[in-house]
Amino acid sequence: MSTDATSDPTQLDSVIETESSDGSSAQTQNSEEVLKHENRNLIVLGMHYTLLRVAWVFKTETVIMPVFLDTIAGAGWLRGCLPVLNRIGQSIPPLFLANRLRNAPLKKLALRYMTIAMAIPFMLLSAICFQLDDLRTAWMPAVFLTCYTVFFAATGLNNLSMGTVQGKLIRANRRGRLMGIAGIVGSIVSITAAWFLLQRWLELENGFRYIFAFTGCGFVVASLSTWFIKEPRDDVEPLYQPAMHHLRNAWQVIRSDASFRATAAFGMCFSTIILLFPHFQALGRERLQLQSDGFQLMLWVITQNVTVGLASFLLGMLADRKGNRLVLRVEGFITALTPVFALVLSSSFVDDGRRWYWLTFCLLGLTPVTIKTITNYTLELTEPINHPRYVSTMSLCLAVPFLLSPLVGLLVDKLGFDIVFISGAIVVAISGFLTFRMREPRHNA
Repeated sequence: MSTDATSDPTQLDSVIETESSDGSSAQTQNSEEVLKHENRNLIVLGMHYTLLRVAWVFKTETVIMPVFLDTIAGAGWLRGCLPVLNRIGQSIPPLFLANRLRNAPLKKLALRYMTIAMAIPFMLLSAICFQLDDLRTAWMPAVFLTCYTVFFAATGLNNLSMGTVQGKLIRANRRGRLMGIAGIVGSIVSITAAWFLLQRWLELENGFRYIFAFTGCGFVVASLSTWFIKEPRDDVEPLYQPAMHHLRNAWQVIRSDASFRATAAFGMCFSTIILLFPHFQALGRERLQLQSDGFQLMLWVITQNVTVGLASFLLGMLADRKGNRLVLRVEGFITALTPVFALVLSSSFVDDGRRWYWLTFCLLGLTPVTIKTITNYTLELTEPINHPRYVSTMSLCLAVPFLLSPLVGLLVDKLGFDIVFISGAIVVAISGFLTFRMREPRHNA
């Protein structure tokens, strides 16, 4: 376990704002007002997470988005573009918002506006789908990929805002409880919505118009929940920096904090599983002749969200009691089994793989839970005033593997699934081993 002195955030270069000498940042976080409203904010943020989950389930990255892209285009290299656009969108914009968010007296306003911004691309896609009888037009893939990128830019800013609000208003040993509440309630509500609506819309000739409209409206409703957050105003001295300073600040975090570097290494290895996301449903269709009918797609979405709910609850409790490092270890090793499990089920070794292939999507449900755990672990590495910078820098680090995403799509087309999936499983397994070199921040609290 690394205990390098440079992991102490107080040793960071002055280009990164550390807690002021009068302790105003700590006083803000631990003020009586914050503690007084913590239970309320726990419920409200849980409600916000839940509403986001309900909207998100109708655009699941492992199922709905690849199927829509196959509907309008179909090439493997285009599917390979989804993860890289996903992560670039989530990583670059937060880097430039972090300083503005640090200066903002009320962080919840950024959360509200960024959640609304997430709705706009899907409202636009829905409007386009309503206007077209045939989605396979020459320009539709470009429009979709542009909207997809804009959406994930807004998502990255939303995640940064949510992490900052959570770090300010919820104590470290209660953030797992927040993840658990949102996971269980969110799964129940989103699965119910998917059961009654998703299959029906997927079986329509152009049901994506309704799916995208529901998603956009869901994000708008989620933004309304932020009105109920009780947040004290921060009295922070504004720090204004040119654009290039944001990159320099990110580099300072990476260079100066050994614990952050270890966490970033974990995240980059783990993110390999997301590169494979668009190809799991393609593997099932190609080798098991699974049909992309409404019921099959709905089943995959529901099973994945059941895992998200249960894992959020169980691993959230474990994180509150034992710390996030142990949870990351469990998540890394279990997720590494997913590509191998999918290959086994789709091979001749399993007589009835068609019947059990849905279990693959259960394991994939650990991925969004792990990303949240990485954020929670990152929040514990530094003082609240540095949370926007740390979270945005972590998002940037997580984007690095996604530069290979189009190549992964090409390799699947050229070499097949086996080599690509096994290689991905090995890299994800390495993330589990890396946790043995990470420290548990609460031990040094």
